[in-house]
Amino acid sequence: MRDYSAAVFIKSVAQLMQLPLDDGAEVAFAGRSNAGKSSALNAITGRRALARTSRTPGRTQLLNFFGLPCGSRLVDLPGYGYAEVPLAVRQEWAALVEGYLGVRRSLKGLMLVMDIRHPLTPFDQQMMRWCATAGVACHVLLTKADKLGRGAAGNALLMVRRSLEQEGTGATVQLFSAVARQGVDEARERLECWLGDQKVE
Repeated sequence: MRDYSAAVFIKSVAQLMQLPLDDGAEVAFAGRSNAGKSSALNAITGRRALARTSRTPGRTQLLNFFGLPCGSRLVDLPGYGYAEVPLAVRQEWAALVEGYLGVRRSLKGLMLVMDIRHPLTPFDQQMMRWCATAGVACHVLLTKADKLGRGAAGNALLMVRRSLEQEGTGATVQLFSAVARQGVDEARERLECWLGDQKVE
C-alpha cells in the first residue's frame, strides 16, 4: 500500500488550462460544503493539515492537487451547495468541476463525501450524474458517522446503499468518521484499487 502520509501539495488550479500533465492516475474528493471533505482527506493521508479545514463552508474554491509516491495524485475539489457563496462563483465552480470530470483521462475514481445525517442531497445527485456521464467510478464516504449510534449509522448506510442500487449508478458506499478514524483503512483500500488499476468488485 502507498504511503499516504507522504502526500505533498503540487498546485492549485482555477482553470482547466492550468491542470497538471494528464498522466498516471489520480482520485478526486468531492462533497457538499461542510460535509467533512477536507477532514476525510486529512484522515486518509494521516496528515492533520494537508487539506485546509475551515468553520466557513465553501472555503475550497480551487482544484488542489497532492502528489503521492509512484506519481499518483489526490485532488481536492471545491465544496458545493453553500448558499452564501455568490451565484456567479458557484456557477464557475460547477463549470470547473464538471469540465475536469469530463476531460481528465488520468482520473480513476471519485470519493464523494456526504454527511451521514444529510445524504443524497440534490448536489450529491448531480455529482453522481456527472460521474456517470463521464464514466468515472464513484465511492461514497458517509462522514461524521460518530455523530450517530451504531444502529442509526447502519440504517443510514443501508438506505443509501439501496438508493444507489436503485439508481443504477454503480456507486459504492461506506461509513466514515475522521474523528474516530472509522473507515480509514477501507477508504485506503478503495484508493489502492483505483490508483493501482486493479479491478474493483
